[in-house]
Amino acid sequence: MERKVALVTGSSRGIGKQIALRLAEKGYDLVINYARSKTAALETAAELEALGSKVLVVKANVGKPEKIKNMFHEIDETFGRLDILVNNAASGVLRPLMELEESHWDWTMDINSKALLFCAQEAAKRMEKSGGGKIVSLSSIGSIRYLENYTTVGVSKAALEALTRYLAIELAPMNIVVNAVSGGAVDTDALTHFPNREEMLAEAKRRTPAGRIVEAEDLANTAMFLLSDDASMIRGQTIVVDGGITLLV
Repeated sequence: MERKVALVTGSSRGIGKQIALRLAEKGYDLVINYARSKTAALETAAELEALGSKVLVVKANVGKPEKIKNMFHEIDETFGRLDILVNNAASGVLRPLMELEESHWDWTMDINSKALLFCAQEAAKRMEKSGGGKIVSLSSIGSIRYLENYTTVGVSKAALEALTRYLAIELAPMNIVVNAVSGGAVDTDALTHFPNREEMLAEAKRRTPAGRIVEAEDLANTAMFLLSDDASMIRGQTIVVDGGITLLV
C-alpha cells in the first residue's frame, strides 16, 4: 500500500519539527521545508529517516508563490502525491506600531498568511487526486489579543484564521479538512527574537491558570488530533491551546 505524504513548512526545528516527528511515527513520508538553516533541516531529516520515513528536504521561502510552485514540483517528482499540509512556517518584524514600515508589513503578511493560500491551492490539487486530505495551520493568541511589539504578526495570524474558514468551506467538496491551532507563549527559537522575551515568559507563566506555559508538545498534540480521522467533523476552526490565559480579563 502506498505510503501517505505530509508537508510541514518551517519544519527544521521547533513546533514544526515536533509535528513532523509525530507524523513519521504514524507512518507518513515527510517533506521538510526550511528557509535558512540547512544544517537543522538535514538533522531533522536524519531523525525522521531513523523512524522509517522517506524524506524530501526543500529550501523555499513560502512567502514567494513561485518558490511554493517549485517546492510542489519537487514533491511531485519525489512522491507523486500529498495527503497532509501543516502550514507552520512563520516570521515577522517585532516593533512598536509607529515604527513599522511597508517592507515589515509585506514580509510578515507574505510568510504568515499569503503562504497559506498558495500552499493550500497547490496541496488541494494533489489531495483531490487521492481522495482528500488535511490542512492544519499554526496561529497564535496575538491574533485575538494585544501583545507588545506584535502588530504585524498578530494581524497576519488573524488573516490566517479567517482564511482557514474560507478554505474549509471551499475545499470541503474535495474531502479536504482545514483547521488551525493557536498557541499561547511557547519558548521556542522563534521567541528569542522578542525584545521582551524573558518578561513575556515570566508573565505568561504567572497568569496562566494551568500553572505553566504552553510547550511545543501541547501544540503538536492538538495538531495531530486535527490531522486524524477523529476530527473529520471539525471544520474551519481555530483551536486555542493556551492553558486558559485568554479567558482572563
